[in-house]
Amino acid sequence: MDEWEKKRDVMRRYDSSANVYDDCYSEEQNAKIDAAMKRLNMQKGFRLLDLGCGTGMSFCHVSNKAGAIVGLDISRKMLVHARKRTEVYHGVELVLADADNTPFKNNVFDLLLAVTLIQNAPNPLRTLKEAGRVLKTAAPLVVTGLKKKFSRAAFEKLLHNAGLEVIILKSDRLKCYVAVCTNSTRNTLSLKSKG
Repeated sequence: MDEWEKKRDVMRRYDSSANVYDDCYSEEQNAKIDAAMKRLNMQKGFRLLDLGCGTGMSFCHVSNKAGAIVGLDISRKMLVHARKRTEVYHGVELVLADADNTPFKNNVFDLLLAVTLIQNAPNPLRTLKEAGRVLKTAAPLVVTGLKKKFSRAAFEKLLHNAGLEVIILKSDRLKCYVAVCTNSTRNTLSLKSKG
């Protein structure tokens, strides 16, 4: 199966599950986003890209501080559900696009979320490099890796090969590793103290 066929398969799977996605996965998805956002100290007005935003579950976690939220997904039906959330959380734009070929300039976003994305990517390294391209230098990238797809070592190696520096890697009771990374060795990332 070639790369685009794999992407079409992912799109079809998420299109077919869009109506029940939140009921099935909201607890796990929200736990992943919470795990990362509790560690970040984002200044009010930041620009967020949620790469593979799905139904827009992240919007409630960031809307009180974000100046702009962009949700990008390859599944039109997932974005239909995300659109419903934009009625509650303002300042959200939705984009139907491929995570490997985003329509954004370099160095645009202050924070990027890639939750439940890379295990569905035919080429996760390419996806992460694209994420790093649109992220401002030394800005945080939150990325998750499904444990049944990646060993911890393989996940860390993938992040490293994408030019990302892992600041925090959580692997507790979630089904995924949750990493907070930066795309620069000039780590100016402001994190909240644990406690």
